[in-house]
Amino acid sequence: MTVAPAGGALGTIGQIALHVSDTYRAERFYRDTLGLPLLFHFGHLAFFDCAGVRLMLEGGHESTGKREQFCVYFRVGGIEAVVAGLRARQVYFEREPQMVAKMPDHELWMAFFNDPDGNLLALMEEKR
Repeated sequence: MTVAPAGGALGTIGQIALHVSDTYRAERFYRDTLGLPLLFHFGHLAFFDCAGVRLMLEGGHESTGKREQFCVYFRVGGIEAVVAGLRARQVYFEREPQMVAKMPDHELWMAFFNDPDGNLLALMEEKR
């Protein structure tokens, strides 16, 4: 477990909470469609492991449909292949993966999609 270092500096992110309307529907999407490992389910909460950062889905909330509130970015390798695999599982992407920034040592590529509640999600790859 990583904790904040002395002096008040922040440590790594431990958990991200996401409101969803139906925990079971969202759980199926994140587990079965996206392939995230389910850690456990408790009441209206479902917890997933995202390479050490926990994603908590909290059910019972009305979908706001406001996509600009936040975005969860998932790091991937081979973004084109990941997009193709998710499309085969009926995930709709707004457009093909595209380069969004050219850095001195890599290109940043992204592709955006939504979960069943309209929450904005993205794939990101730093191509070197």
